[in-house]
Amino acid sequence: MNARKAADRTLRSLPGPSKAAAPDVDLLVVGGGPTGLATALHAVRHGLTVAVAEPRPSPVDKACGEGVMPGGVRALRALGVEPPGQAFAGIRYVRDRHRAEAVFRAGPGLGVRRTDLQAALAKAAENAGVPLLPVKVTGVTQDAHGVTAAGPDLRARWLVAADGLRSPIRRALGLDVPVPGPARYGLRRHFEVADVPDFVEVHWGSRAEAYVTPLAPDLVCVALLTAERAPYATQLAGFADLSAWLADARPVSTVRGAGPLRRSARRRVCGRVLLAGDAAGYVDALTGEGVALALAGAEALAGCLARERPDEYEAEWRRLTRSYRRLTTGLLAARRSALLARGIVPAAAWFPGLFAAAVDGVSHG
Repeated sequence: MNARKAADRTLRSLPGPSKAAAPDVDLLVVGGGPTGLATALHAVRHGLTVAVAEPRPSPVDKACGEGVMPGGVRALRALGVEPPGQAFAGIRYVRDRHRAEAVFRAGPGLGVRRTDLQAALAKAAENAGVPLLPVKVTGVTQDAHGVTAAGPDLRARWLVAADGLRSPIRRALGLDVPVPGPARYGLRRHFEVADVPDFVEVHWGSRAEAYVTPLAPDLVCVALLTAERAPYATQLAGFADLSAWLADARPVSTVRGAGPLRRSARRRVCGRVLLAGDAAGYVDALTGEGVALALAGAEALAGCLARERPDEYEAEWRRLTRSYRRLTTGLLAARRSALLARGIVPAAAWFPGLFAAAVDGVSHG
């Protein structure tokens, strides 16, 4: 059964509302991160009335690599959002003596603190007249004409769950799917350094990757992607060259973690509830496309609702994420083989044209 038929069947099975159940807004977005706020901004541009439910005070932080690909930078500018940050020219892979780098053809990316990104989007939403409700949605019920969110007791025609990797709404709707393979986690910390790289550097270790993202002329984000449960400092020490470079650097934040990273959903549309961002499904942060894909997905979702065709969002999501899912799944498969993992960076150096093409594909978001 395709996604449209599944959504239509779900809607037909829902009871009708009572006369007192008129919607307060067209769209309630649950989650005030970049995905939720971008969805709200696009929906407002389509003429929908929107509210965002986010119990955490702004700015909302999250462990991530903090690099926005060129496609994501363009998507932010299209929304009138330009957070402070540091431009980077491309991607550099590093392992032992091997180096491979490729410059983005689509223009620079942007290294930006997660808190700065969320705050800039929250300000844009406020300026657009979107209410940011400091409430926690504790459950949802829906019928053929709307969704009622418990907690704020707010009724909307549609609800978007942009509530993250662990999405309580996805789980409550029975849309969680078990994922195979070892769990991977992300760890992040910031360091003051004398000079930042002009690329995002991906250091490949034996069992983990370290991402160095420039955020300011004297600040970098160093994020680890790993299947290990050892402390951040212990895992960072496994990258000899990177550890030596950071020896005199001053940590300016505590370690923040996220995971398990891989998540899957049976579908992204369930009646009048739609899943967005990490809640819609996530493979890994390996290619750094998370923010750009979230912004593109937010635009597509809002367009589907504006056309009164939410069922089309499933196909749009699959189209937008297809390359990301294929590339990331392939790299993870190679990472699980010790022999193939050792060859990833040398292969990128030996075949610079292929590496440049892969980076160019990632950069468009």
